[in-house]
Amino acid sequence: MTDITCFKAYDIRGRVPDQLNEDVAYRIGRAYAEWLSPKSVVVGYDIRLSSKSLCNALQDGLMDAGVDVASIGQCGTEEIYFATSHLAADGGIVVTASHNPKDYNGMKLVRENSIPISGDTGLNEIKHLAEANSFSKGRRKGILNVVETRLAYIEHLLTYVDRYNIKPLTIVCNAGNGGAGSVIDALEPHMPIEFIKLQHQADGNFPNGVPNPLLVENREVTSSAVLAKGADMGIAWDGDFDRCFFFDEKGRFIEGYYIVGLLAASYLQKNPGASIVHDPRLTWNTIDITRNSGGKAIQCKTGHAFIKECMRREDAIYGGEMSAHHYFRDFYYCDSGMLPWLLIAELMSQQDRPLSALVEERMAAYPASGEINHVVEDPARLLAEIKKHYSAAAEAIDNTDGLSMEFGDWRFNLRMSNTEPVVRLNVEARGNAELMQAKTEELLSLINN
Repeated sequence: MTDITCFKAYDIRGRVPDQLNEDVAYRIGRAYAEWLSPKSVVVGYDIRLSSKSLCNALQDGLMDAGVDVASIGQCGTEEIYFATSHLAADGGIVVTASHNPKDYNGMKLVRENSIPISGDTGLNEIKHLAEANSFSKGRRKGILNVVETRLAYIEHLLTYVDRYNIKPLTIVCNAGNGGAGSVIDALEPHMPIEFIKLQHQADGNFPNGVPNPLLVENREVTSSAVLAKGADMGIAWDGDFDRCFFFDEKGRFIEGYYIVGLLAASYLQKNPGASIVHDPRLTWNTIDITRNSGGKAIQCKTGHAFIKECMRREDAIYGGEMSAHHYFRDFYYCDSGMLPWLLIAELMSQQDRPLSALVEERMAAYPASGEINHVVEDPARLLAEIKKHYSAAAEAIDNTDGLSMEFGDWRFNLRMSNTEPVVRLNVEARGNAELMQAKTEELLSLINN
């Protein structure tokens, strides 16, 4: 039995070709089919140089197991979610490594109704089957169908907003040479928006670096363009565009946390009493807005598989993570990087206010550190020591995801990465940026020591 190391908690990711290659991709196709017994599966791939060949091998594995494959070609992750439900397929797989380094690739897997397959819900079983590499003979050879779903996907996106009430806006959009550019091109004829396009062409060589707007060094080009062009806002995406990042008209990067609050308030205005799901890293702003809007705030462990499962269980209308993942009940409880900016553009038009004005008050009410990552030798031991250090003063301690501690006027969350020896710190306060900053530095000092 060969040990396959590219399986992670929520998806598949690894270096090409030593951790993920055509042989492993073929086995994953066979194992997925053996585990799920689907009749039809949607497949697609992102813009990485290795993605098409890996996808071809994956398709071969599925078809050799007797599965009919609907290939939608180069796409974003959310287009697989859309196509799986739109075509009423039994499952879907996208070959993507999102914002990982250039020499990485991976896969995200869903079953019927675009329900995610994670370590808790079948991914580990698929891993074991792929490692064993002993598959029953397919009852027949599956059929490959090339299917066009982009037009239907664009039409679906446009149902979320009243495009005729969106005012003419100038928007800087930075695809980071990932897959978002072609979707913007398809949306453009339907919108009264002038797009200023940066790093627009898909290029798996990543000539401007890996598309990851969470990296501070990647933000300057978008911020500068917003100011230079006098744009109404800026948007940037990661490679498979399932995350969407915002810059206001001042060129200022807006933490995803405040966009979650903005979208929660907007949805609750249209759907009084609905449930909103949020992650534990930064919470107070979302909870405050949700409760004041008559909704129900539900905390869930970080990670797309957990959020989607919680949203289905609670029938939540919207879910948001401060890492810029936004989930929508009407989008099969899945995350989309296109819907958030459409909804924010509509909100700016309805209220006739710039993005800065929509978030300024909330940013002042709940100043936050943004996520700070630190490499440590023993993350579990560090969390235990931090908990011991603050326990006497804590008013509340929560272990939903890592360690969350509240102290009346400030709180923090410290969690371990699922994939590397890193801890991720988030700190927020009630209306006191100086306190937030001081406590952030205090925690970083403890972490460093």
